[in-house]
Amino acid sequence: MREFYPLIVIGAIIGGFALAFTIAYLTIRGNKEAIGFDRNMKDGEITRRLLRYAKPYWKSFVFVLLLMLFSIAYDIVSPLIIGDIEEVIKGDFELSYLLVRVAVYAAILVVSLVCTYFQSIILQKTGQKIISALREDLFTHIESLSHNQLNSIPVGKLVTRLTNDTNAISMMFTNLIVNLVKNCFIIVGVLAAMLCLNYELTLMVLCFVPFIILFTVIFRKFTRKAYRKVKDNTTDINTFLSENLSGMKVIQIFNREDRKMDEFSEKNNRLGKAKKEQMFVFGIFRPTVYMLYISTVMCLLYLGGRGYIRDTSFLGQTITSGTVVTFYMYISKFFNPIQNLAEQFNWLQSAFASAEKIFTLFDMKPEVVDAPDAIELTDVKGSIEFRHVWFAYSDENWVLKDVSFKVNAGDNVAFVGSTGSGKTTILSLLCRNYDIQKGEILLDGINIRKIKLASLRRCFGQMLQDVFLFSGTIRSNILLRMDGVSDEEINEACRYVNADKFINRLRDGLDEEVRERGNNFSAGQRQLLSFARTIIHKPKIMILDEATANIDTETELLIQDSLSKMMKAGTMLMVAHRLSTVQHADNIIVMSHGEIVEQGSHNELLLKKGRYYRLYMLQYDKNRLKAQNA
Repeated sequence: MREFYPLIVIGAIIGGFALAFTIAYLTIRGNKEAIGFDRNMKDGEITRRLLRYAKPYWKSFVFVLLLMLFSIAYDIVSPLIIGDIEEVIKGDFELSYLLVRVAVYAAILVVSLVCTYFQSIILQKTGQKIISALREDLFTHIESLSHNQLNSIPVGKLVTRLTNDTNAISMMFTNLIVNLVKNCFIIVGVLAAMLCLNYELTLMVLCFVPFIILFTVIFRKFTRKAYRKVKDNTTDINTFLSENLSGMKVIQIFNREDRKMDEFSEKNNRLGKAKKEQMFVFGIFRPTVYMLYISTVMCLLYLGGRGYIRDTSFLGQTITSGTVVTFYMYISKFFNPIQNLAEQFNWLQSAFASAEKIFTLFDMKPEVVDAPDAIELTDVKGSIEFRHVWFAYSDENWVLKDVSFKVNAGDNVAFVGSTGSGKTTILSLLCRNYDIQKGEILLDGINIRKIKLASLRRCFGQMLQDVFLFSGTIRSNILLRMDGVSDEEINEACRYVNADKFINRLRDGLDEEVRERGNNFSAGQRQLLSFARTIIHKPKIMILDEATANIDTETELLIQDSLSKMMKAGTMLMVAHRLSTVQHADNIIVMSHGEIVEQGSHNELLLKKGRYYRLYMLQYDKNRLKAQNA
């Protein structure tokens, strides 16, 4: 009995660790939400949805699997060759026998290296194709979301989904999957080889397997929590950076740098803390598995040494020095994949956490979609009608209340009123950026819900107060990927809206660089470019939403000239605070608290001396006062 005391001591130590880990797991198991175990999606569902993207490339994965089988031959066969070499050297030594075995060893090693190389190349290419498809689908889905849905999601989160999260999934396809499968094959192959070589020493190794499984299951739970915290905090800091970098000018103007730095430091510290927790979990698992490895080696040396000295082991099977050497190498190859599970679990949990967030975004159904019987518009005249329209952004906080009006094709209609009266909302509803709750909106007598979205929005050209210009050139911002347009047509559109006057003064003309958000151009220049962009696309209905609000008087004169031309091109709807820009409109609709209170021409409304008259006189007095002070 005393002979087995060392084994009993080792077993007691391992059992103590297993008991401690089990108690820790059972203690927190009931509080899943607090520690982040809650999941909206099960691993099986995530796996199934990821495999849909991998399915078109199944032949590549099968080929990689075959290459992998050849590559792991080295891990299975090399210990046997080394053990055989040990027996050759120990016995009647013949150089020819040794050279043959060394040559076989080298050949297997070369084959393994070649297979591993091609396996890596194929996986990288296949993985990038899968992630490209996933990223494109995600971007397309984001484009399909309504304005209301996009407003509810911080830009930083969307950027994180398209970059960090897809990269984590890419790592899974290009590295993780093959390593997991490879390690499983190695473990099975090593166990089979050990059983054939010496079943009793194999049984000794298998005694440690339950503990490995137990530690792995517990580690899986803790690492999931850690990775979710890292992902959430990463998204949080990306959202903060996206918002505050865009608003840096405001921060500097109001001298809030210190305050924002404190907020950033707080978020950065939370991310750092989450990373430390992740490292702590990782730092416990690997040493624990290494402890099992050392314990197994100690048991091998003890039992193998006793068996070799006595020419027998505890079950009576003969053990040679070559067997001990071979088993020592096999134990290493058995535990190395298990030790690598820590890193692989990191990747796996990262990929699954990222996939869950991506698929959650995919599961967000677009609020504004084409009806099953939606039609394509072919010949658009431009008549518009609102019939008893009610609309609220949320609940029943009505922004529009029973709004009805009609715009004939080719008319110039203006909407005026105080801020929050519903003017801009009317224009957004026309393009179906939102869907109304009650009533009907008709385009050429057709309910816009019966028109395909792409077809509907092609009818409109929008010129907004805050003009958005993309990074690129003036040419690319005017065309917006519109093909088949000559430079002469672009120049003609620029002359039409008086944008040519400042473009011709630029060194590169139409090829002048546009920096992010067009911040190298003035508000008036950006607005003129948006006018040119609208004209080049030849819309049937033009929408101007406070298009002259941020423009100086000189530029406004240029715009007024271009507006007088555009009014003849089709139906025009305008929202303006400057009543001077709407005096020549065919119909002026006065809004207040989501309702139409007056409508008519400029002169008709002045004669009524109602709300429009008061607004006009208020602006007239302000302008006269400014002129006197000047």
